[in-house]
Amino acid sequence: MKVCILTSVHPTFDVRIFHKQAKTLAGAGYNVTLIAQHDQNETVDGIKIIALPKPKNRFRRILIDWKLLKLAFKQKSDIYHFHDPELLPFGVLLKILTRAKIIYDVHEHYPNVILDRIWIPVYLRKIASKSFAFIEKILVPFLDLVIYTTPIIGQRYQKMKVKTERIENYPLLDLSELYKSSTRKKHIIYLGWMSEIRGIYELIKAFALVIEKYPEWKLYLVGTIAPASFAEKIEKLIKKLNISQHIRMIPWVSFKEKEKYSKQACIGIVTYLPYANNISCLPNKLFEYMLAELPVIASNFALYKEIVEGNKCGITVDPTNIQEITRAIEYLIKHPEKARKMGKNGRKAISEKYNWENESKKLLKAYKNFKA
Repeated sequence: MKVCILTSVHPTFDVRIFHKQAKTLAGAGYNVTLIAQHDQNETVDGIKIIALPKPKNRFRRILIDWKLLKLAFKQKSDIYHFHDPELLPFGVLLKILTRAKIIYDVHEHYPNVILDRIWIPVYLRKIASKSFAFIEKILVPFLDLVIYTTPIIGQRYQKMKVKTERIENYPLLDLSELYKSSTRKKHIIYLGWMSEIRGIYELIKAFALVIEKYPEWKLYLVGTIAPASFAEKIEKLIKKLNISQHIRMIPWVSFKEKEKYSKQACIGIVTYLPYANNISCLPNKLFEYMLAELPVIASNFALYKEIVEGNKCGITVDPTNIQEITRAIEYLIKHPEKARKMGKNGRKAISEKYNWENESKKLLKAYKNFKA
């Protein structure tokens, strides 16, 4: 069967799309094509990549979406699997034009994502969120399957006339040599995209209090900071607190290189602020820390607590409370044996439950149902 995976937003080698889903399908014998932003057409690990140009602005992005539709139609695939909410109308068009099976892969609670856009006026956010939810209710029943993560996200689609499958974005169990060759240091790590709603400002303030007692510790912020105005705000805060020598900021790194920084750390942080989408979803970095045997300090949201407290692999805190974050970090520093035990508990939970090797079976089963 021919499978065409579509994304106009995510990078070609996105871990979920390429390294997990596309490789799983190709390994099971599917003929897999991926249409995504890339520099050239090529075949990698048995997956045919068709390159989309990278948009310079929002208008160009709309034009690229139409180009993606044209390229997708030419593939004459049996299954189309798309990953971006903006491609929802194109998924319906492909269904009408090709009669192929169409899969909508939902990464987040999109109405809540819109509510969390702090740069949009509040009254417009509510209108846009409700409008998108309404559009989904009309278009989703035309599709054949919705893949979702977390029960909170799934509840929306289970009310629509469409088949659904919960497939979590859990990590791959294999770790690279970069991980295996690194050694632990007195590092605290935050991995991934950094924005105002992800608690970075509060984390830095808490860390400034920690190093008053433990000046040998360092905070590693690994990932992209956006928008530029927030990056400037963070730089000013670090300068004001006079802690630049204790913080290392590393731009986006490859999926494997992240493992090196995780292995060098002793504590992993994911203190997202209580915004709608943050509460609805489970961040990948939580599981990446657990995979790397790091004790976790996480926000005290219900979904996070179920993982962290349920597996005794870290501490949950009020992410808006700087003193509480500080106390949690200091506790793990003062109790290294307990911290190591939490790390081992997290790794055990990943090995047994929260891994892509288990989730991939659900993906293949869902695809196999299309053959019946």
